[in-house]
Amino acid sequence: MRPLLGARQSSVFSVPSRAALAAADYGEACRIAFASSQPPRKVSKQLFMLAPKIREVDACLRDDAQAAARVFEVHPEVAFWRLNGERPLGEPKKVRSRCYDPGLALRRGLLVAAGFAAELVNGAPPKGAGPDDLLDALACAAIARRIHAGLARPFPDPPARDACGLPMAIWA
Repeated sequence: MRPLLGARQSSVFSVPSRAALAAADYGEACRIAFASSQPPRKVSKQLFMLAPKIREVDACLRDDAQAAARVFEVHPEVAFWRLNGERPLGEPKKVRSRCYDPGLALRRGLLVAAGFAAELVNGAPPKGAGPDDLLDALACAAIARRIHAGLARPFPDPPARDACGLPMAIWA
């Protein structure tokens, strides 16, 4: 799936083993991930900061089969790829860690074309979020609509299953 995103493919990072996600500190997480990943790779700092929420969702899905049947993994860049006619986006949303207006404008146009009100797409993000965060959330909502309508598909198709029987796929 990453190659479909062109220059944006690095935004989809690999999730390491549950053992790496359970690590108490970043160094330990990297050591465990490097030993248990194929090919061997460390954990990004960004992913490590998300690990507590990933563990929380994982525990819920393993404990509740009904929740597992209703939860779908979605990624904003994959969602924008879908909204862009299954073509990679030509502009990044950030350059040097700062929002990039041409990339944001491209994403706003795709969201409006997908049926979101321009006032919402161009509105102020919630407190603590940036403009790109708002657009990413709306892109994921667009895929939620597709899932509800039976129009989304998983990558890979069919989804693989992990050791706990949970599907491993990103939907778009």
